[in-house]
Amino acid sequence: MSEKQVSDVVVGRNSQAMTQAELQEAYYQMVLIRRFEERAGQLYGMGLIGGFCHLYIGQEAVVVGIHMELKDGDKIITSYRDHGQMLAAGMTPRGVMAELTGREGGYSHGKGGSMHMFSREKNFYGGHGIVGAQVSLGIGLAFANKYRGTDEVSVTYYGEGASNQGQVYESFNLAALHKLPCVFVLENNHYGMGTSVERASASRELWRNGEPWGIPGFHVDGMDVEAVRNAARDAVAHCRAGKGPVLLEVDTYRYRGHSMSDPAKYRQRSEVDEMRKNHDPIDRVRKELLNMGTTEDALKAIDAKVKAIVVDASDFAQTSPEPDPSELWTDVLVES
Repeated sequence: MSEKQVSDVVVGRNSQAMTQAELQEAYYQMVLIRRFEERAGQLYGMGLIGGFCHLYIGQEAVVVGIHMELKDGDKIITSYRDHGQMLAAGMTPRGVMAELTGREGGYSHGKGGSMHMFSREKNFYGGHGIVGAQVSLGIGLAFANKYRGTDEVSVTYYGEGASNQGQVYESFNLAALHKLPCVFVLENNHYGMGTSVERASASRELWRNGEPWGIPGFHVDGMDVEAVRNAARDAVAHCRAGKGPVLLEVDTYRYRGHSMSDPAKYRQRSEVDEMRKNHDPIDRVRKELLNMGTTEDALKAIDAKVKAIVVDASDFAQTSPEPDPSELWTDVLVES
């Protein structure tokens, strides 16, 4: 856990090593996200997924670590790179994949695609295509939690590229003013489209961005699911206690391009290879599980289970019927 922090609030102070069972669950969740995304990339290449498609490969430890500290009722909102958040929230691989292929069986009945699906049942409020716009909506979800008198929190994900958007700072002000229970999760994967964070941000300490409003900020190793979970534990507890928002800058890395149409020529292949070889979040958990006594056969069984789930989701996404044209009117207008 990084020593970087603002204020007297400390995340990771109550650090606890994950049990073998918890690590196995984290391994399962991360492998599921990765294999799902790999299959989505294949379907896109086959022309079965249209429009934009932003993959989460490499960043799996972020959402898995955060979601291990959430409970039913907590709200989630994110940007267009959203498949990992959906799966971590408990949305079915079938429903997510079918939305990617524009089918009736998708969560938005084929109308939302990769960037614009949601699930009221799982308290997942999107998938948003406008850079940084979801941050303001996230504090709205947090305001609703506070207004209703619950201890539920809003987890608002955004990237380092969005961190330079003006509405993010307007949201910081309102969240701090009203002490809203919002965990701002800044996923710093180092590239906003093709622009490195060094070329876009005057400050490299993005965890300090909320400091003018007194928002505690922390830097977290986003390639380590245990570090993310420990940070999330204290950040979520801070919000549930009515002490206001927290900002976590989670240092992560995406292996693929910004989207499926991005060849990622703005970085060296050796950079990606080094991250995969020495910092991969799934490999880290796999090694730790083996050291704890988990057998290779047990891990292979998890891998096989995930493969079957992803194949089933892929098959469903290709055989689910296309939506009826009348579906265009669904959810557009509610007459009271």
